[in-house]
Amino acid sequence: MTDALTGNAAVQDKPEAAPDASQSSLRPLPADAIIIVPVRNFVMFPDVVMPLTIGRAASVEAAQAAVRESLPVGILAQRDPELQDPGAVDMHRMGTVANVLRYITGPDETNHLIVQGETRFRVVEYLDGWPFLVARIERIAEPDAKGAEVEARFINLRQQALETVSLLPQSPQGLREAIQNIGSAGALADITAAYMDIPPEQKQEILETVALEPRLDRVLALLAQRLEVLRLSAEIGKGVQEKLGTRQREHLLREQMAEIQRQLGEDEGNSAEMAELREAIEQAGMPEDVEKQALRELRRLERMPDAAAEHGMIRTYLDTLIDLPWKTPEHKPIEIDAARAQLDADHYGLDKIKRRIVEYLAVRKLAPEGKAPILCFAGPPGVGKTSLGQSIAKAMGREFVRVSLGGVHDEAEIRGHRRTYIGALPGNIIQAIRKAGTRDCVMMLDEIDKLGRGVQGDPSAAMLEVLDPEQNGTFRDNYLGVPFDLSRVVFIATANMLDTIPGPLRDRMEIISLAGYTEEEKLNIARRYLVRRQLEANGVTAEQVEIDDAALGAIIRYYTREAGVRNLEREVGKVIRHAAVKIADGSATHVAIGEAGVEDVLGGRIFENEVAQRTSVPGVSTGLAYTPVGGDILFIEATKMPGSGRLILTGQLGDVMKESAQAALSLVKSRADLLGIDAAALEKSDIHVHVPAGATPKDGPSAGVAMYMALTSLLTGRTVRSDTAMTGEISLRGLVLPVGGIKEKVVAAAGAGITRVMLPARNRRDFDDIPANAREKLEFIWLEKVEDAMREGLDA
Repeated sequence: MTDALTGNAAVQDKPEAAPDASQSSLRPLPADAIIIVPVRNFVMFPDVVMPLTIGRAASVEAAQAAVRESLPVGILAQRDPELQDPGAVDMHRMGTVANVLRYITGPDETNHLIVQGETRFRVVEYLDGWPFLVARIERIAEPDAKGAEVEARFINLRQQALETVSLLPQSPQGLREAIQNIGSAGALADITAAYMDIPPEQKQEILETVALEPRLDRVLALLAQRLEVLRLSAEIGKGVQEKLGTRQREHLLREQMAEIQRQLGEDEGNSAEMAELREAIEQAGMPEDVEKQALRELRRLERMPDAAAEHGMIRTYLDTLIDLPWKTPEHKPIEIDAARAQLDADHYGLDKIKRRIVEYLAVRKLAPEGKAPILCFAGPPGVGKTSLGQSIAKAMGREFVRVSLGGVHDEAEIRGHRRTYIGALPGNIIQAIRKAGTRDCVMMLDEIDKLGRGVQGDPSAAMLEVLDPEQNGTFRDNYLGVPFDLSRVVFIATANMLDTIPGPLRDRMEIISLAGYTEEEKLNIARRYLVRRQLEANGVTAEQVEIDDAALGAIIRYYTREAGVRNLEREVGKVIRHAAVKIADGSATHVAIGEAGVEDVLGGRIFENEVAQRTSVPGVSTGLAYTPVGGDILFIEATKMPGSGRLILTGQLGDVMKESAQAALSLVKSRADLLGIDAAALEKSDIHVHVPAGATPKDGPSAGVAMYMALTSLLTGRTVRSDTAMTGEISLRGLVLPVGGIKEKVVAAAGAGITRVMLPARNRRDFDDIPANAREKLEFIWLEKVEDAMREGLDA
């Protein structure tokens, strides 16, 4: 007997045949193991009593063993119903634990079970040693979800199920009463799915949906389709010969949904909600094409039931459109004097940078609608790049938002995900503007040099449109699907290294380089900002803890060596925390920290001035290097030994630096007569050039002059002056060529106690970039040829 709802064959009541008790008892199962009965084209649900026919020998033996030992069984569907002998890999991972109510053997030797579902389970692993499938399982409890959303779905499902039963020509006896008496939303969803005429794959999908609301939504959607078919069949049976069109069927469904909502009292609420959305869209100030798109989606939402899968997605999309600042922001006047004061209050030094920022603000004031350049602050860590962006926002009176680009390797992080994907979101740019609440915010694109590139695309390519004033007026985010105007956003980027930024992206930005701070600038920064910040962070006041300038100078000189001030602030914090302990335990009410007290807290000095002792012998020169964290001094050491004229290079040198050493030796050999060097003896000696700090990779051509001076000093026996450092590339003609990073190198030389620096004459253009206090400390010697370096750099 087959009914129109289930399609399952009912089993006639037969005499029960108990399994043979003479068989050997079952090998004990682990506590969390269960006998598995594989089935095909059948899915068992909890709280449902269903007949089950088994025919395979292993399944019969499994069922008999379970009945004999009074054990439950695990009803598990196989993936491919055509397989005759399925194994563990052929089964679904989730099924239903069931109790065997009756075991019936028919006259034709067929075996039937009456089983009652108990609970869902998930297979953990299959076990060996039994003649049938046995698995360790994890029982899955029914979620205890409550609330208005669940209650509304429960009432809706019960009404549709009752209407479906009433439209069936033949319905299972007692099914209507059973549906009316069910008090659990989860049980009603499972029973409805069990008796619904749908493919086993869809039943398995419902079984594997443990969360209650998605399960109810899935059953409601399938039952609504089935109910529509039954209604159409009923209409045709009443004499309606004309086939209903698609629009009429949709009308019937909408009327049914409207009736349900009226019975629940939700129709007024939904109408009011849609009216509020429409009003919000009209007041958001969207462009005409965007507003049309929003209203189109709103009409779709009005026709869609709450249980539909797309309902939440469309609602979220509309909320995002409404929240975005579409209206043209009001013009805010920029006070140039106030901007200067703000920059001076937030940052010490950086005069050239501040001057460029003031120029930028002045242009924005005179031409607010103009296309301003995209500024990119490039420099070592800790020099204040991010805080400069915050100061610009304060000076302009605009909101400040920061977008961190470090490690971003997915283009969708910039452009957003398409709405077809689950969990789709707008990109970081649109999300930041939504957070700021205005289109004229200051957006800091932090660490733009650390954008990655993966299989999901190249985010730096997506940034090309964002940072192009000619294109970003119609920026299209994949999630929004409509253009958004970014032309009023003030973009400011930061980077540590420019080499990793792609050329087209770097071309869209105006690079403003920030060099490291001098010792004097660090002292002023510590006195004005860092000490006060650390006092507040550690809960003490300036009256309780006092640090004098000598202590700060000792920390800067002997415990930090960096371009910025991050490590300096950490060391200042250590000193203040040490004093805070004395304040907290009551052993002191006022702690004054001088230079002598710094060593007691921070230990022995980490950095020392080694210039004099390292250059006291021939063959050692002091070079200047540029690193990602600022400038540094670099020692070049050379020695010779009996050999065959080889050049040995150590110190983890890069290819370019090795070539500089080879060029320096060739230049020395070519001028052996002028230098008074025995060329024959040179051919019988090996030259070893070493650059200390061997664990640190080094490369670049700027050590050429220092290499030449070290070799000349070694072979002539004259020492290089201990107070002199040098930089510059050399050619085989003896010319000194220009190099980069002059400001950072000179600042490092001044901090290391150097008093004379030799620089390429072609780098005179960089002289104005060198801080005034560094210029005052140093004597500058400009080199045209290597002879100039020898004349000024070697001791008599």
